[in-house]
Amino acid sequence: MQEKIATDTTERPMLTIMETDFDRYNMREIYRRKSPVYKRIKRAMDVLLSAAALIVLSPVFLVTAAAVKYEDRGPVFFVQQRAGKDMKPFSMYKFRSMYVNADEKLHEMMKDNEQTGHAFKIKNDPRITRTGKVIRRFSIDELPQLINIIKGDMSIVGPRPILTFQMEACSEYEKQRLVVQPGLTCYWQVGGRANIKWEEWVELDLDYIEDMSLWTDIKMIVRTVPAVFDSDGAY
Repeated sequence: MQEKIATDTTERPMLTIMETDFDRYNMREIYRRKSPVYKRIKRAMDVLLSAAALIVLSPVFLVTAAAVKYEDRGPVFFVQQRAGKDMKPFSMYKFRSMYVNADEKLHEMMKDNEQTGHAFKIKNDPRITRTGKVIRRFSIDELPQLINIIKGDMSIVGPRPILTFQMEACSEYEKQRLVVQPGLTCYWQVGGRANIKWEEWVELDLDYIEDMSLWTDIKMIVRTVPAVFDSDGAY
């Protein structure tokens, strides 16, 4: 069985795995049992809220694009292959927060990785631009993923997508986090982000799949706003 320290994971995601329940290895079946009505409402909510956010946040997009372009005259957007639902790769959009050749240096920097498991995080990553530090602190770099949500690559709420090759290196147990659409926000996002290590990150994602409901998604969306401004673990 699994002992949860917090009674409501949307309040403060934190858990200790004492003994894994059999169902924990069958997340696809758990997701299959979710109401078809809920899944349709979730998709409609994704499209409507993302479209509205793109309109409301258009001034932020314009200012950010100008700042990114002004710093080094490089491209405004950064497109990278991430693992999506059922491990299907998709092109994820972000405002560019790193120097143009940053991707080429990833493999040589893996030795300095401060995250455990299959994700990659460095607090003072030398590849990040001055503008990038600001937009990362407030998660502004992630806003273009609203386009991914409208396209159907992502959902507003769901496990954060990592690089395709990193996800392919995961165990079958860990890959279960992507039996659902990856998301813009999740338990990990509101619970400390990079301060949460990979092993707990996976468990939080599986928690979300178990907890999935319209009410859970609404609470996560509401809690994301103060989490962004708190900027805890954002780098």
